[in-house]
Amino acid sequence: MGGGRLAEDVYSAADARLAEADARVAAKYPGESPGRRPVHTVYVPASQYRTRLVADWGKQAMRVFVEHGDLLNLDPAVAERVREKLLTEPIEDLRIDFEDGYGHPGDGAEDAAAESAGRTLATTGGTPFVGIRFKSFEAATRRRGIRTLDLFLSGLLSEGSLPDGFVVTLPKVTAVEQVEVAAEVLGRLETAYGLEDRALRFEVQIETAQSILSTDGTVSVARIIQAADGRCSGLHYGTYDYSAGLGISAAYQSMAHPAADFAKQLMQVAAAGTGVRLSDGSTNRLPVGDDLPGAWAEHLRLVRRSLENGFYQGWDLHPHQLPTRYAATYAFYREGAPAAAKRLQDYASNTSGGVLDEPATAEALARYLLGGFHCGALAESELPFEVARLDAYARRQA
Repeated sequence: MGGGRLAEDVYSAADARLAEADARVAAKYPGESPGRRPVHTVYVPASQYRTRLVADWGKQAMRVFVEHGDLLNLDPAVAERVREKLLTEPIEDLRIDFEDGYGHPGDGAEDAAAESAGRTLATTGGTPFVGIRFKSFEAATRRRGIRTLDLFLSGLLSEGSLPDGFVVTLPKVTAVEQVEVAAEVLGRLETAYGLEDRALRFEVQIETAQSILSTDGTVSVARIIQAADGRCSGLHYGTYDYSAGLGISAAYQSMAHPAADFAKQLMQVAAAGTGVRLSDGSTNRLPVGDDLPGAWAEHLRLVRRSLENGFYQGWDLHPHQLPTRYAATYAFYREGAPAAAKRLQDYASNTSGGVLDEPATAEALARYLLGGFHCGALAESELPFEVARLDAYARRQA
């Protein structure tokens, strides 16, 4: 057999030339974050936050589902899982809102509300993921936002420890430097309260034109992730602020507008491989009164559309949106699970099942099945492998 003609120094030179790039790629693109992710975030004005809020939302959602659930025409297996979810875990991720949903009641009132909300959270809990949205780091609201976060942590940590799944939300980013400063402030708060390094992470809301495209023409959403210095856990699309900022009239502002798709596609490209998760926005058409059937149909359609487009999380604003959130999500996972499980089994056994899948697709199949399991759409017995093995495939370690 003939050998190659390149000397070892060629290989060594390639390694040396690319060593810095290898390290940069490994640091910037660690891959999918392990573990569970929420299927939604519920935003509740801080003025409405109370001890029994999660239970009350669950009861209200269950009541409307029992009375009107037949309108959804659900598969019995999906309907049963929706009922169980509303009984046991109606809200997966709760955000106590001190921004648009709260307003500007005055410094004294917001000081008291921030500290009180922190203490209430410490003694209540009730959701796997939780946090607050404070006011933006633009000049007019920056000091107020920082103070609210400080006082909220004061109340929270005076009664207990930082909850698992805790995250804060930075809205209305109009300059990448705001993200840099937010990361610095979180570091100072960790020092002030004796928290572990990087215990505080934040989501960035993509709801301004400046958070998509900078004045110099560069894609600022990619720079936002890097500016967070490893603290950015997610990018959340803000339907209405973003649409209004582009001059889209109110009647046409929607998660499904072409302008929304453009922004979200840039978010996807910027976040791919970084471990930063994505969330779609909300619909403000509430399923109440005579509009319940129409609003439910629209919410089902929009949630399903988001899922098919790779956005596995979204915002909910009213208890009546919980039945359709879980109905659409569970149907998405249950309808596709048998085929996904078969394809992953064929890949694992190197069997040709009519589809030739590559490692990247096996990773996506595993993530899909894990998403269904974690949200309650799929039982562990319905998975093709144990959860640990699926997790290994999801991170290309199998």
